[in-house]
Amino acid sequence: MKSNTQTKTNLEEDKFAAIGIGAMIVFIALILVAAVAAAVIIQTAEKLQQNAQSTGDDTAESMNGKIMVSQVYAGTAAATDYEIYARLAPGSDSQSTTEIFYQIICTNSATPVEGSDPVVDEMDQTNADIATMEPNMPVLITIPGGACAPNNGNNLNTNIQLYIHVGGGGTTFETLNIPATVNAGTPLI
Repeated sequence: MKSNTQTKTNLEEDKFAAIGIGAMIVFIALILVAAVAAAVIIQTAEKLQQNAQSTGDDTAESMNGKIMVSQVYAGTAAATDYEIYARLAPGSDSQSTTEIFYQIICTNSATPVEGSDPVVDEMDQTNADIATMEPNMPVLITIPGGACAPNNGNNLNTNIQLYIHVGGGGTTFETLNIPATVNAGTPLI
């Protein structure tokens, strides 16, 4: 037969084991909380990286086909067209000239003059129409003025807004300052 003293000692040892199991449960709980926190931080970092990548891609795409205007002149003998000397922005890819659209907004026209048919010429003596603008290739873009022609017979058009849009690319905005007397070759910016 066993004595009661021996059983009492075994129970006390069991209390020490219970404290060790409690510490182990707390330790495992801390590891689980740390794992969940790490997963949230990693997920947030991935989302921020994706947003930054998307913003960078959108910015690069909007600049990818932007046209830089260097000079604008009144064109033709009657000064009814605009001659725009331009090139693609640095870093741009080749652009089809059929993807170039324009808007001209002036004060004497109720609706803006819009079109998708500017004539893009090489800036050389041949003036041959070109189908594709290449990076760093200066071009001459001729746009008919229509109701917003530089020399339309009245002086209402002192400031004309010109927008050049490239399909899938950026938009270029220029304000043209029209003097009181306009002849062919008059600079407008």
